[in-house]
Amino acid sequence: MKNVKDELQNIVFGDEQTSSDSRLKKAQNFLRGYAEASGPIEKQQRFKDKETAAVISFATKENLFYTTSILPKDFISEGAEQKVYRFDDAHVLKTNQGVFYESWLDYFNSLLVHNFFFPTTAYTFLGFQLIEDELYSVVKQEFIISNENTDLEAVKEFLEYNGFRNKRNNDYFNPDIGLIFEDLHDENVLSYDGIFYFVDTIFYLTQTFYTK
Repeated sequence: MKNVKDELQNIVFGDEQTSSDSRLKKAQNFLRGYAEASGPIEKQQRFKDKETAAVISFATKENLFYTTSILPKDFISEGAEQKVYRFDDAHVLKTNQGVFYESWLDYFNSLLVHNFFFPTTAYTFLGFQLIEDELYSVVKQEFIISNENTDLEAVKEFLEYNGFRNKRNNDYFNPDIGLIFEDLHDENVLSYDGIFYFVDTIFYLTQTFYTK
């Protein structure tokens, strides 16, 4: 488990960019630097408002806005956190305002952690978009079709085998890595021929994650 934590720390704290996640990592690097420069955070919402303004400025300068129109006819579904649209025959597009996270940095850290654990359903960050003057992230993800109901008890066994302890309901915690993993209900974990596909994940880094 130590090697997994080391790899994740290198991904989250490193500055390296690969061709597959260069835009994602560029945004995360900026947000990490912004958080470090901002110092102690007294009021989280005030910080996120300032962070959002900084992101808009950064995205404009770095051409990180997704300029393709997202059409209502391509709408598929929505949850509390995001809306889902058809992108092509193999992928969906998801817009997310980061409402489940205290900062945009937390959201992008979660994307990086997801891509590490679940490369089959990895998020490709396409850019930001302003929708009705509100900032959204736009990501692309492989479109997964399930052919059976998800057995949440089997999901629990799978996660516990991999070091994630069930806290309550569909929320988990990995004490060795320092990760909280939440909201794993049957719409966020799809099943196809007994194989689980984690399509919507929420990861939070705890203080334990930052220690060696």
